[in-house]
Amino acid sequence: MPVVQNNGKSRFELEVEGHTAIAAYTLAGDVITFTHTEVPKELGGKGVGSQLAKGALDSVRAQKLRVIPRCPFIKAYIEKNAEYQDLLAH
Repeated sequence: MPVVQNNGKSRFELEVEGHTAIAAYTLAGDVITFTHTEVPKELGGKGVGSQLAKGALDSVRAQKLRVIPRCPFIKAYIEKNAEYQDLLAH
């Protein structure tokens, strides 16, 4: 399942088994701030959050955006996956 950017709702979405996991953000210039990640309880423990984070961050990289991870999940994902640390806004 692909991660889709929904600009109208300011979030990335991943639909799995009829449920939608989301990573909400705000965008200011070339800086994207992840504010909240939500995975429905039905999808818990299946790696959906990590798949969502990876897809969102890959999209951010392709758009040449910098990241501020206010969401604890996205922050932890970046800390665990060194290949995304260069995206952090300083």
